[in-house]
Amino acid sequence: MGVVRKWVFPVLRILLVAAIAVALGKLAFFPDKTPEVSAVPTGEIVEPVIPVALGTIVNDVVVQANVSADPASPLKSTAAGTVDEIFFPQGSVVAAGDTVFDVKVEIVRAPEDSIDSEGKTKPKIYRYEQVIAPAAGVLSSLSVISGQDVTIGMVAGQIAPPTFSVSGSLKPEQRYRLVDQPTDASIAITGGPAAFTCTGLRITTPLAGSEGGSAGGDATAGGTAGEAGTGGTGGGSTTTVSCPIPADVTVFSGLAAEMTISGGKAENVLVVPTTAVRGAALSGTVWVSLADGGTEERAVGLGLNDGSQVEITGGLAEGDQILQFAPGAPADPSGCPPGVVDCGEIVVR
Repeated sequence: MGVVRKWVFPVLRILLVAAIAVALGKLAFFPDKTPEVSAVPTGEIVEPVIPVALGTIVNDVVVQANVSADPASPLKSTAAGTVDEIFFPQGSVVAAGDTVFDVKVEIVRAPEDSIDSEGKTKPKIYRYEQVIAPAAGVLSSLSVISGQDVTIGMVAGQIAPPTFSVSGSLKPEQRYRLVDQPTDASIAITGGPAAFTCTGLRITTPLAGSEGGSAGGDATAGGTAGEAGTGGTGGGSTTTVSCPIPADVTVFSGLAAEMTISGGKAENVLVVPTTAVRGAALSGTVWVSLADGGTEERAVGLGLNDGSQVEITGGLAEGDQILQFAPGAPADPSGCPPGVVDCGEIVVR
């Protein structure tokens, strides 16, 4: 044991100190060389490519709308004369065709019939013209009184109908998604009854000169021309979509609503993201990825468009590889992440 303490332990200590000294000397005088960094970039930008696939696309246009009472119908005098008798006071409920008041109209005698046999002027004679209610509702205003003179076409009152409509504004570009004029819509009243279907859907754009436009008449899809619409002047007029609310649905003026208009549904059709197409309706352009790594600009036909995906009606085949982001195409409005092919109502398989 004495030999170990006298010789072995001291030798080990000397060896350990020597190893530490060598290691420190290497770190101090012989550091590891850092590899040289190349000044030439080695990264590569690759355009994301997606395949053209079959899918189902639902073209639903959702419009934020409001419930409003239908406009009142004016009650107009049908003759020039004096109001004789008023049969319905203001606030009365009237039916279409009810006589609200009548007008006493003097019948002008012929000169040879104006003097009697005794040489006296004959008394005046009159006829009575009835002013009837043009629609059923409440006589919300009546601005004439008995004995008042009126003229032909003079507005004597207003009749407020008991009906309501829901209406909202369409963006001009949304009209491309409703080329085939729909006739109904699904209505969801905020805080109201369950969603219901309304028929008689109307899409109206005022023409220049009409009320809400700036030169005459109304261009109405799904209705007759000449009916009033809302909007600005000239080319900046607003397109309005409206639909009558069924009589058995209880609503109140001013309620908010969501109107869903079905523009069609296509199943087992070619679909691609709108980001891959330059153009949004009828025709567009995509960039096809080639085997040699290049791209080819190609014209395609476009069908239904839900705002995130668009139907391809011609120019591409299933499996074709195209750029996910076409130069100049708008960003995906749905916020669908790149590479994701299931966004909302689009199911790609």
